[in-house]
Amino acid sequence: MKYIRIQTDAIDTGVELARLESLPGGAVASFTGLVRDDNGVVALELEHFPGMTEAALADLADTACARWPLLGVVLIHRVGPMRLGERIVLVGTASQHRAAALEACAFLIDRLKTDAPFWKRAHFANGQSGWVEAKESDDQAAAIWDK
Repeated sequence: MKYIRIQTDAIDTGVELARLESLPGGAVASFTGLVRDDNGVVALELEHFPGMTEAALADLADTACARWPLLGVVLIHRVGPMRLGERIVLVGTASQHRAAALEACAFLIDRLKTDAPFWKRAHFANGQSGWVEAKESDDQAAAIWDK
């Protein structure tokens, strides 16, 4: 089971993880990314390339399913404006055993950060805004999975 969605609405983690918990596995792992206060950020606005973004997420899910014995994957990413503390992304994996679920979940969020076409604009308390640059640490985290 692969469930992939790009949305503007809030992410209900309970509803979305229930999809994975209903599968006949023994482990569900998840990661939820939140808007955080980096240097005075009060909001983020995410843009994406419709069609291309969904295809990139589907490719990541396919890669994870080929690499680990997964029963299910949930990938949900928000776009549009979001305030501090709101959920940006949910990655969930289900497998018979925890190791596969945990590793696949870590792989998906690490690669999503570098492989999916999203653009973030940070809005600050002083009224200024600017595009968020890619981080070398994200590239390094994603590169670990190439080994």
